[in-house]
Amino acid sequence: MPYYTLARGAKTVKENEETIKKAELDIILDKAVNKGASYADARFQCQDNELITIENKTLESYTSRNLSGIGVRVSIKGAVGYASTSDLTRENLDKTLDNAIKAARAIKGEKKAFKGTKITKAELKSPIRIDPVNVSPEEKVLLALDANKAAWVSDKIKSATTRLGLSKDFRLFMSSEGAETNVETTMVGLMHTSVAKVNGVMEWVPHSESMCAGFEFMKSKDWNSFTSDISKLAIEAVSSKTPPPGTYPVVVDPEIVGVLLHEAFGHASEGDLVATGESVLNKKLGVKLASEHVTIVDEGIVEGGYFYPFDDEGTEKKRTIIVENGVLKNYIHDRNSASQFGAKPTGNGRAQNFENLPIVRQTNYFMQPGDCKFEELIENIDFGVYVKAKGSTGGQVEVGMGTFTFNVGPSNIIRNGELTETVRGVVISGLILETLKTIDAIGKDLEIRTSVFGGCGKSGQTVPVGIGGPHIRVRKMTVGGR
Repeated sequence: MPYYTLARGAKTVKENEETIKKAELDIILDKAVNKGASYADARFQCQDNELITIENKTLESYTSRNLSGIGVRVSIKGAVGYASTSDLTRENLDKTLDNAIKAARAIKGEKKAFKGTKITKAELKSPIRIDPVNVSPEEKVLLALDANKAAWVSDKIKSATTRLGLSKDFRLFMSSEGAETNVETTMVGLMHTSVAKVNGVMEWVPHSESMCAGFEFMKSKDWNSFTSDISKLAIEAVSSKTPPPGTYPVVVDPEIVGVLLHEAFGHASEGDLVATGESVLNKKLGVKLASEHVTIVDEGIVEGGYFYPFDDEGTEKKRTIIVENGVLKNYIHDRNSASQFGAKPTGNGRAQNFENLPIVRQTNYFMQPGDCKFEELIENIDFGVYVKAKGSTGGQVEVGMGTFTFNVGPSNIIRNGELTETVRGVVISGLILETLKTIDAIGKDLEIRTSVFGGCGKSGQTVPVGIGGPHIRVRKMTVGGR
């Protein structure tokens, strides 16, 4: 079965509203061409978001937000103008189009080209069985409240915060070329943070799980065990030591693999950053940058990831092979960067919402699995570290240099091929290209994750993404303790 559903059948009230929006966008596009635009597109978006926050067994907040509006982009003699509005009256839509045209005509010298792309008409929805928007607030609050209460496993737990989130995002794209894509993505999830304190030392462990699914995902998991396990890890970690600083063999879990790839390598493969010379991957197509074990892809629809079949320029997001057997094969592109490189658009023109222009962004960016069992990854390591994600708190990268530093979660020392004591405050750092070259074994597992609680930031825009990969073994990585 494909990981999507095709919208069909009798029209609902919402679908009738969507038909009205299509008519409005048709009018806008026709007027844009009649007013001199060589190309025009329009995007209608409607998004529902909810966030429930429980702090220390008490409902702290319940917020609900609806966002809807239209964005219009026009190209006149190579200059691009953009305008958006949340006022969908006919008069205001005409004014928005006029503002986009005025913006394009005011631009001097800056020209952008739209590389040709396949003209597609499609309607797709991420699969859901229970619409989370229709679930009662009482049921959602009770689930989050019970999960929070379950986190109080010991008097060593001093604070516990639980959040339940949902997002339902509908996007309609139409262009003067005849493209029409209609995509609805629903996502739900739960985030929890436990803080433990022992002998004056505190440790906090955050973790979350989300899925592009309906409320059936929330019903399918034991969230009480989820939060209590986080608390137990916080208690274990607070009594642990930091690892001895040094350079060791490291086994990295799938989520940290995904974070490393996304932040330190994925951004560097974005065509707009490559074009401006800001990327460590500039002029490296065809060059072997990683070990022969490494293959990296960016894909729009993948189990566990963010559901993204089409980008915000109407281009289908198929699988793009970035690195194949260690060799850099492709960058990712929107229609403009594809034109600059003489390449095909890869479906990576993404906008945070209708108020923003699409820019080059990753979708689901991950490493392909290999053929090793986990036991095989650690069995020949005399001394090293098993780096784990649960409890990780982020880090920083330098795309132009390819450097990274990440604070990962409580991890384990590897001694003589066995996992031993837990260590806390673990920091990993290095050069991403050197790290990729020293990968000598890849697990056969594959885990891809997304999040309803945030996403990737770039140029002031945040979009949800998917990250992941298999377990990997890196021959040497710098490890420290904070």
